[in-house]
Amino acid sequence: MPAVKNTPVPPETELYDLAELFKIFGDSTRIRILFVLFDEEVSVSDIAESLNMTQSAVSHQLRILKANRLIKGRREGKQIFYSLADEHVHSIIAAGLEHIEEDD
Repeated sequence: MPAVKNTPVPPETELYDLAELFKIFGDSTRIRILFVLFDEEVSVSDIAESLNMTQSAVSHQLRILKANRLIKGRREGKQIFYSLADEHVHSIIAAGLEHIEEDD
């Protein structure tokens, strides 16, 4: 039997924040949007078109993703182009996908 690691449990506030982060990933619409943004910047209208959603519905989800620092926006004239906030978000998505595609 392997030895138990003595990794300390993070403070309760950090555990709460981590649970809240994973709740954001718990919505399939937000996951679909994150996949559209996986490798490139995309405008709201292009996200809506690629996912067959209204711009209003996409904008609502983008606000949630941005508030949780999972995406960032860059304004160009009247349009805003969104992308993943950083490599951590990319890694979380890639690791999750790898995990579910594993053979038992």
